[in-house]
Formats: sequence, structure tokens, C-alpha cells
Amino acid sequence: MTQDATQDALLKLLSEEDGGVLVTLRKDGRPQLSNVNHAYYPHERIIRVSLTDDRAKTRNLRRDPRASYHVTTADRWAYTVAEGTADLSPVAQDPHDDTVEELVRLYRDVRGEHPDWDDYRAAMVRDRRLVLRLRVERAYGIPRG
Repeated sequence: MTQDATQDALLKLLSEEDGGVLVTLRKDGRPQLSNVNHAYYPHERIIRVSLTDDRAKTRNLRRDPRASYHVTTADRWAYTVAEGTADLSPVAQDPHDDTVEELVRLYRDVRGEHPDWDDYRAAMVRDRRLVLRLRVERAYGIPRG
């Protein structure tokens, strides 16, 4: 496999799976890991994740935007680690602001249609949600078959 074909196969796994492990860095440099759902947008090379403003991973990313994201196949034989620099949206303030619109798009891309979008939008503001955009700068791992 050429290097480009290997990269393409590694990045494809990000589109095939919707869950993974987000790795951020604590103040003391140790990793902090969180299981999260994601959507990968290959044309942008961006992984999007819904975050809550008061969580450790969000505080860590504000202090140090470097992050890694690990995705594996169900059999654990193939995996991808995507490394990048985090960009965080503003915290949702209004059910119809740009952050909530991006969260709606993210939800649809991961789960499909929500049974009550008004309730979802209100919850995004109430929960102080925001969007992590992790631009993939480097990927490594073992591609599928």
C-alpha cells in the first residue's frame, strides 16, 4: 500500500465508526481520555464532537488545543489515531444561534433525526454545549484489511 493509500484507509475508518476516545492533556502533561461520539467530515479533514463547557476535556483543550482521537474496529484489529489542533465553537447561548445549528447538524450526522428538535435545542443551551472541531493534521495506525 502506498503512503497515500494507507492515509486514505486510516481516515476512512473515521467515517465508518461514530465513537472513539478523545485524548486531551492535563496541566501536568498526563493524558485525559474520554469516550465520545463523533462525525468525520473528510472534505474538511475535521472531526466534530459535542462537548459540555464544564468538563475536563473542554478545560484541557482551552489551555492546550493539541488532541488525539482514537477509533478502532469492533474486532480491535484495525485502528486510527488522528492528531490535530482543536478549535472550539462558542458555548450555545440561544436555541437558534450558530453553535446550536452546528450541534443539530452534528446530531443528524451521527444519529439521524431527533424526535423533538425544540427540546434538543433548549437542552443544548441548558447544558452549555459547544462543538469541538479537530482538524486532522496527522493519522497513524493499522488500516482495515
